[in-house]
Amino acid sequence: MIAVTGTPCVGKTVVSALLASRIDALRIDLGKLVSHEKLWSGVDKTRETLIADIPRLSIRIQELIEESKRDIVLDSHYAFDVVPAKTIHVVFVLRRDPDELREFMRKRELKGQKLKENLAAEVLDVCLFNAVAVSGVDNVSEIDCTGKETETVVEEMMAVLEGRAPRRVGIVDWLGKLEREGRLEEVLEDF
Repeated sequence: MIAVTGTPCVGKTVVSALLASRIDALRIDLGKLVSHEKLWSGVDKTRETLIADIPRLSIRIQELIEESKRDIVLDSHYAFDVVPAKTIHVVFVLRRDPDELREFMRKRELKGQKLKENLAAEVLDVCLFNAVAVSGVDNVSEIDCTGKETETVVEEMMAVLEGRAPRRVGIVDWLGKLEREGRLEEVLEDF
């Protein structure tokens, strides 16, 4: 199993769809699965999102894994909550420059606290930290999507999967970049 994670609007959905197509894998979008199969326990009104029922979702994911004859690409920022780390071969953490990410978020009409929290999560490496904490640094590969077409990102992932490129962590430092530019407070204001 391959997990594709990252903050909202970083490109998980389009990248994981193309990757799954390239390797003939079953793609599972946990957010859509939660919504379509009503695997939620409530609604977070502040963030305007469903709260996944993790125990029920874990059972359903296990069923899909057992039913599938193909490899699986799991698309979610909370994959580690529902799938045992030992079942994940590699975790790709997609990253995007905060300025570009903010524009993607605005195009998807994210605003207010939700935009601020997700932007802060990218700057503070939250998805990367979680991936490494659960799967170990050797099983994680960070991919910078900034300014890249989906095909280019997937080609970088394929190179890792095929052993043509190493798994790398620590390739971006948004916190340091923003600090050097004197813009850290601006990006993290009101967080």
